[in-house]
Order: sequence, then C-alpha cells, then structure tokens
Amino acid sequence: MKKSFLFLIPALFLLFSCNSLKDPAKIPEPLDYTNEDVIKNEIEQIRKIKPQEPVRALWRALKLEDKAIIQECYDYVGQQFKASIEQNDYYEALRYYKSMQATGLSDVSSFSVLLSQVEDKTPVYENPAENILPQTINECINSTVTIWVDRGLKVENGVGSVDVVLGSGFFIDKRGYLITNHHVIDSMVNPKYEGFSRLYIKLPSDMDNKIPAKVVGYDPIMDLALLKVEITPPHVFELGSSTDLEVGDKVSAIGTPIGLEGTLTSGIISSTERKLMTLGYVFQIDAAVNSGNSGGPLIDEKRRVQAVVFAGMLQFQGLNFAIPVEFLRQELPLLYKGGEFNHVWIGAYGRTKKVAGVKKGLEVQYVMPGSSAAFCGLCAGNVITSLDGVKVSSLEEFQFAQLSFQPGTMLNCTVVRDGEEKNVLVYMEKRPEYPLKEVYKSDFVADSFLPIFGMQLVPSSTMSRKSYKIVKVLNGSTADEMGFSENDPVTVREVKFLDENEYFLANVFVQRRKKGFLDIGLVLSAPYDSPYYF
Repeated sequence: MKKSFLFLIPALFLLFSCNSLKDPAKIPEPLDYTNEDVIKNEIEQIRKIKPQEPVRALWRALKLEDKAIIQECYDYVGQQFKASIEQNDYYEALRYYKSMQATGLSDVSSFSVLLSQVEDKTPVYENPAENILPQTINECINSTVTIWVDRGLKVENGVGSVDVVLGSGFFIDKRGYLITNHHVIDSMVNPKYEGFSRLYIKLPSDMDNKIPAKVVGYDPIMDLALLKVEITPPHVFELGSSTDLEVGDKVSAIGTPIGLEGTLTSGIISSTERKLMTLGYVFQIDAAVNSGNSGGPLIDEKRRVQAVVFAGMLQFQGLNFAIPVEFLRQELPLLYKGGEFNHVWIGAYGRTKKVAGVKKGLEVQYVMPGSSAAFCGLCAGNVITSLDGVKVSSLEEFQFAQLSFQPGTMLNCTVVRDGEEKNVLVYMEKRPEYPLKEVYKSDFVADSFLPIFGMQLVPSSTMSRKSYKIVKVLNGSTADEMGFSENDPVTVREVKFLDENEYFLANVFVQRRKKGFLDIGLVLSAPYDSPYYF
C-alpha cells in the first residue's frame, strides 16, 4: 500500500506552475421529496434508467416511497432475473435475486426453483476429495506449476533477448483450474500492453514441455488470478483457513524462484496483519522468497494452502509476504465468472470504531456527494455494524464482506445513528480505479481534504478562496502525523495530479500551533487509493 508523505523541499513548488484549485460547479444535494415537481422529475429519471440499471431504479424508487413506481421497478427486476436464467447469465441472476431479497417487499421463495438452477450452473470451489489431495511434500511440489509468460523478444542496448515472465501457481481442482498472482500474467489482460504475450504452464515432472493456459478471472487490486489448463492434475490442494494461523506458526512456500522449479522453503509467520495492499491485509513470512515464487502456495504442516505468495523485498532478507487464503476463498465465485474482478464501494471513507480497545463497527467519517452512501442517507458519525446480515466490527470486515458482491447489487446495511439501530438499503457501485480523484472532483476542496489528508477545512477569508482554517483532524491521518491541529491557518496554493506515480500533491502554507505558529511551506502527498475508502 502506498502511504501518504510530505515533502519539505521548496524546489518541488515548481511542480505546480500550471495547476490551480477548482471547486465543482455544483455539488449534488439530497432531493426534497416534499416538492411535487421533484417527485415527478425523480419518477421520470427512475423510468429512464430502469432499462439499463433496473436495480438502481428500484433502489431510487424505494427512497421515493411511491408504491406504484416501487412495484413497477420490483416487477421489472423480477423479469430480468428470469431473463438472465434463460440467457444462462447466472451471475446476473444472482445479483437480481440478492437485490430483491434485500428489499423485503415480498416473499422471494417463489423464485427458489429458479434459484436452484442458478446455483447448479454457477462454478464454485469445493474441497477436493481425500484421494486427490497431496499426501506428501513431494506430491505438493508436483501440484505446483511454473507459470511461463512468453512475451517474445526484447532489445536492450542493441542486443536482443528472450522476454519471459516467470511465476508460480497451484491447482485447486481436478478440472484444471489453478491460482497465481495477477502481476505474473498482467501482460495477458492489461489493455495498455500492446506487445506479444502467450501464457503457458510447466509441470515439475515435465519441464521441457509448455502447456497452453488461459486466464479465466483476475483481480489487480488483490493480485490474484484464476487460470485453466486442459489437463487433469495429479493432485490438487485443499484451501485451508488461515484465521487459525498465529505468529510463530510454521509454513512452507513452494515455487520457482529465479527459474529453479519445485523449490521448497520453510519459515514462520512473522506477522498476520500487514497493510501493504489497498484492500485487506497480508501475512509477513520469513520463508525465503525470490523472483519467480509469486503465485505459489504457502502451506501449513497439514499441507493445506493458507496463503498465496505475492512479494518479497529482495534487498531486505526475510521480508516476504503472502495473501491470506480467506481473500481467495471470498473472491473465487466471481473469479470463476471470468474477466476482471470488479470491486464495489458506496463512496465513503472511514475507520474502525473502537471503544476501550473493543471494535464496535465501521465509523463513517466522510461521504462523497452524489455517491450511493450519500443518497441512502449515511453521514459522518454513523457506525455500520452489519452488511447483508453479516456482522461487521471493523473496516476490514466490511471490505471483506464486500468481496462477495458485484457492482449493481442492493444490500441491507445496519447502521447505528444517534444511539439507535437503523436498516439502510445501500447500492453497491463499481469502485473507481482512483477513488481520490472521484472525491476531489465531486466535492469542495475544503471538504475533500478530510479523506485525502485527514483534515477538515473551512474558508477563513472572503478575500482569498485559498485561505482556510482547520476545524477537524482525524487520528492517524497525514495531518495528524504532521502535527496539524484545529484552528491552524492553512493556505492551499496549488494542487497537482501525478498520474504516472498515482499520487496527489498539494502545495500548502500552514501555521502549526504545535510548532509555535511558524509559517512553513509544505508539499503534502496522498495516493490515489487508500484502504479507508469503502
């Protein structure tokens, strides 16, 4: 995960010569449902979007509380559910069914027969039969493959050489499905890559032959990919439950480091919750991992996969990492669907709410104007305690629950507001590639700085739109770490988006109370994405 940081080098101010602050022309506001013209216009809008986004139309109709338009939209979603089954689009059918179920408008048991057809046709992961599980370490090695991505030739300094990306992977069922890292097969699915790219695997028992493989599903954010080959593997791994692992437990990594196939290295779990990714967390391990290990299995003493190896810091011996198997399990149903795994969000920002060290839920600290969270009435201070009936006590648990759903799904959410529990229907939208950019372009500069840097601003001058005062600082944020305090004067001179590095920069002058109100110029930086957007 990229962390926010700060520059103290005055020369960097030159970066901002062509950039300026700019508030949106209009900020979306809640609709006034007591106004008849507003109601009439909203019904027109609902009917307009219904053919393309039936679930969103139903969601907006429920907010409007007009029985006729609600029933019209509900019936239409039901029709789309049946049509999806007829068209063999079972994942879409599941999305419609889940959304109808969330409304609680009527008994959906009438669709149960059709739903059983959907569940029968949707590929899912099943724990392998005992007779195909590896019984020895040697059989584990034979169930791990070398991923071979042939990218043709590359020319450096006038000399041509073979361009091959090596990685590792492991079989998860007898149909030939296997797991690896997204970054290993990136050139196969990245639309920005325009070169030659062919995907193969090599079995440890026959490294001379390359077996063609195809990418089924992939997730760049969680760095996971599901592949398939047209062979029956000799053995397949069982996916474990890494929630049982603790620091100090023994684990082993299998893979092809620097091209040395069938290599086994062992060590222990060094840490169970490292925040190195935008979503979720990873294990830190001390088992030796090198280039080529990526995508290989991390197994426990019972030969169960507990994580997927994804990275090592080659310059720092012993700093290696793996993605817990729980994330793979949660995503597998949608990876089987095929294509890119689309993450969801509701357009909010927040952190885990703790009382006396006990996790109480996900506290909403910011809501983006025009987002799903804003439309359904969520606001700062609300605490989310469940999603789709699953209890969540932290930000991480909420985001983990989100992994099960596709964009365009409506779900029930329990929120604690002013000490009382409320049921709120939320609409899961597709998570943007760069949440920070969406926030900045959708809100006033002063308000957008809360999720970006962790400081809430208010204008402090009628003469200069660049002058602000800090009214709130979030604990653990960039502003907090930099010693900013409430009532500190801030001048936001310029801002800049660095797309190449995926960072946002803000050139500010601030007088920090904690530093004796010394006027100092800083360049603050924040990554385009963050674990705190949901």
